[in-house]
Amino acid sequence: EYGVCENLRKLEITGVSCRDVYAKLLHRYRHILGLWQPDIGPYGGLLNVVVDGLFIIGWMYLPPHDPHVDDPMRFKPLFRIHLMERKCATVECMYGHKGPHNGHIQIVKKDEFSTKCNQTDHHRMSGGRQEEFRTWLREEWGRTLEDIFHEHMQELILMKFIYTSQYDNCLTYRRIYLPPSSPDDLIKPGLFKGTYGSHGLEIVMLSFHGKKAKGTKITGDPNIPAGQQTVEIDLAHPLQLPDIETLRDFSELSRIVLEVQEQVRREEQEEEHRQEEEDCSQQAASQPVAKPLGGEGAEGEETAAGAEGTTQDKAPASQPFVLPMGVISRNEDYPRTCRICFYGTGLIAGHGFTSPERTPGVFVLFDDDRFGFIWLELKSFSLYSRIKVSFQNAEAPSREAFDEMLKNIQSLAT
Repeated sequence: EYGVCENLRKLEITGVSCRDVYAKLLHRYRHILGLWQPDIGPYGGLLNVVVDGLFIIGWMYLPPHDPHVDDPMRFKPLFRIHLMERKCATVECMYGHKGPHNGHIQIVKKDEFSTKCNQTDHHRMSGGRQEEFRTWLREEWGRTLEDIFHEHMQELILMKFIYTSQYDNCLTYRRIYLPPSSPDDLIKPGLFKGTYGSHGLEIVMLSFHGKKAKGTKITGDPNIPAGQQTVEIDLAHPLQLPDIETLRDFSELSRIVLEVQEQVRREEQEEEHRQEEEDCSQQAASQPVAKPLGGEGAEGEETAAGAEGTTQDKAPASQPFVLPMGVISRNEDYPRTCRICFYGTGLIAGHGFTSPERTPGVFVLFDDDRFGFIWLELKSFSLYSRIKVSFQNAEAPSREAFDEMLKNIQSLAT
């Protein structure tokens, strides 16, 4: 059930029975296995709690160093639980650089738990906060502050260190699920790491919802916090890119996207008018009008048909791709061919998530594991690469449970 394949004789020698392992470790802490998002203000995070032999370990997954989006994820242990000789489960905090020390886990409810370190002095360094900051900077960014010449970026980095280090591994975690997949999806949904300018690399969950695809932040920043929907892709409106030379002209790409934006606006208005007329007709009829079988599922059937239509066009011969002049990219090593592009919107906001607005952009599908988004208003480009990690106990029990989880993390972020 838990994948523990320890030698039974080893257990006997240590005086721990299989019954102890099951009852006092695995079964007792079964509710914390899986994927979690820590409540660290706007920054969020990604924690995977797994059974590893006779241990339960909480691994925090971190994006690679900016801007190397194709590099593998980094990970570090935040806590572990195991059985000691006294045959009771022991919780240890793994935060800091002085080895395991006493910690505590409280399971608040099935989809929420909290950790607490009982010996936070183990997190301190002899060189004080300056040494702690330098060490954190090397781990988080792979460089020193002197290497970062952009003043605004230095401010953001220092702000993140001050904010996140105050928690001292005393955190509350809320469960997240991997998105369910369908044969009609453009690509396999999942977790991706993407470039976000001065904020560095962030983790985004790509999920499909009929004629829409959504990118939800699992990690975030002071502008767009974790939990918010960073991009939305309109799969009903593919974009035909011009030839490669014309594409270099930003004004030409902007013209194409804004034309589609206006078309989408007109369609939405027509849909609103149609809905209003239907509502008036239903009220006049003075009797309930039967909904299509399946309720909300009817929309799912309709959008699935749209998605199916898109699927037929989703794998054309690849076409040349280049970023228009003036569009800034953290990573110049982006693919020079793409499969298909769609109209989309990206969420931008001021510091502290002030004045948020959805702005037009271009979703660029490169291959099964990489996509990009051109933020028209910001004149910037984000490149996303799939996180290729097999996370355990992370599947949603149902589509409804996944949708509810998305709503919850977004409402918490707001």
